[in-house]
Amino acid sequence: MIDRRRLESGGLIVFLVAVSVGLLAIVSSFIGALLWAVLAAILFQSLFQWLLKRWPGHRNRAAAATLLIIFVAVIIPTLAIGGMVIDQTAGVYAKVQSGQIDFASYFKQVHDGLPQWVQRPLDRSGLGSFDNAQARIVEAVRSSFRGIASQALSIGRNTAAFLLAFGVGLYITYFLLRDGDRLAPKIRDALPLERAVADRLLGRFVAVVRATIKGSVLVALAQGALGAITFWIVGLPAALLWGLLMALVALLPAVGPALVWGPVAIYLLATGAIWQAVVVIVSGVAVIGLADNILRPILVGRDTGIPDWLVLVTTLGGIEVAGLSGIVVGPLVAALFLTGWQILTDEREGRRVTAGVDAEDAPREA
Repeated sequence: MIDRRRLESGGLIVFLVAVSVGLLAIVSSFIGALLWAVLAAILFQSLFQWLLKRWPGHRNRAAAATLLIIFVAVIIPTLAIGGMVIDQTAGVYAKVQSGQIDFASYFKQVHDGLPQWVQRPLDRSGLGSFDNAQARIVEAVRSSFRGIASQALSIGRNTAAFLLAFGVGLYITYFLLRDGDRLAPKIRDALPLERAVADRLLGRFVAVVRATIKGSVLVALAQGALGAITFWIVGLPAALLWGLLMALVALLPAVGPALVWGPVAIYLLATGAIWQAVVVIVSGVAVIGLADNILRPILVGRDTGIPDWLVLVTTLGGIEVAGLSGIVVGPLVAALFLTGWQILTDEREGRRVTAGVDAEDAPREA
């Protein structure tokens, strides 16, 4: 005989899966906007709560003021810097097309300026010519940063779609700021998980989002700004463009900004620009390199608890899968993966899963 209760429960689960998949398909064009709206609401929730204390009972006003601050302090400067970077990129591209910038000759200058004990291994490895080196380097980084390039190109090709997604993101951010503290408990209660497990996973989610944006994105932007200032001081063309590139690679732990200022310093040394190379090296080691150690504890208080090698792999993989959003999505998935397995291990060993956020997961407000 068929158990009616089990049949009805199974039917409800099938229905929920079907409508969830359908909803995901419908909003798939706005997944990026939804993600960044959630991230903004989490990151600026403390600002909203502070404004709400000043205006008790006026949640709409507090949310609108928070959104206005985000627009003025974050979005407008980002658009302005983006416009300047595009202008510098167009200028560099035009110089490359006209022959004013010849990367092959620059590479040859660097190669010829290196000591013989360095040139010989490069020649044996096939990196002695610009064409071979270019092919190998491009092949190594193409898969990692293809998502960034394709996303930037898609924005340029379809400005209307970008503006629509941008507007939707701001609209959703407003409501998430206003109602986020009410929605979070409802989402937690709706999850088919024990209360303590759901609390721990949600706490981990918030902690990693804050740590990734504050401790990775903001630190990377600071390092990129310091790099742009350094390149401007030594007279490097398109300093802002190089600074943006440094900010992007600064998102990668262990390697980071040295991938940009290191080759620049080598080129300056090889071409006889000694004092400029010294400035770049000193700035890279003593200023840019230390910015992470100084700013990250101030902004976050502690790291995400994820090993650096896993952050590196998941950041690159996230960029490949989700474009710029992968900067956050990659480490977030890794953190939830580790937390989920830790919960399973605790339960198998008979340890009770405590409610709330674990000590190692608890974020500290900046």
